Amino acid sequence: MSSTAGLRERKKTETRQAVHEAALRLTLEHGFDNVTVEAIADAANISRRTFSNYFAGKEDALLYGDEQNLRGLVQRVRDQPVGRTAWQALCGALDSHHAEIGDADRDLHLRTRLALQHPSLLARQLAGRHRLESELSHALAEREQPSGTSPEVITAVFLAALRVATQWWCAENETRTLRDLTDRALDQIVHAFG
Repeated sequence: MSSTAGLRERKKTETRQAVHEAALRLTLEHGFDNVTVEAIADAANISRRTFSNYFAGKEDALLYGDEQNLRGLVQRVRDQPVGRTAWQALCGALDSHHAEIGDADRDLHLRTRLALQHPSLLARQLAGRHRLESELSHALAEREQPSGTSPEVITAVFLAALRVATQWWCAENETRTLRDLTDRALDQIVHAFG
């Protein structure tokens, strides 16, 4: 029974990834405003109804990679050694993430640039990050915090640094690595408030 459930979950993940890739490819080829849910479903070789089982709209399909990155970050924070402070756990989780994906995440660059160009996509991206911000704060709640600082504040500051670094990365057209720019943003926070 558990192997059937595992296979089912793997197939769902593969379908979500295929839909996401189709949405990104079509958006790059035709422009965000010219891509329909039907076109994405056709490109992913699924029905419109199946699309709706996985995503609420084309924005969600396009931003699926962002959601996966943030969910992965939450899990990596939970996996950090018990003795680490909240900030150390966040930085350790980010190091683990960068070690896994390497220096370039071309899809992240493309999704970010698209979100900055399309208000509906940016709004959806921010809403998704807001939902996951709560999960990240909960993952930090059991860890040592600087005196009087809530996990929500630590999470917000950390995610703001990631957002700013990603914007720098896009504005510079990837002349430096995202990891270098993220380290720069996080260092500025530590120097300003540490």
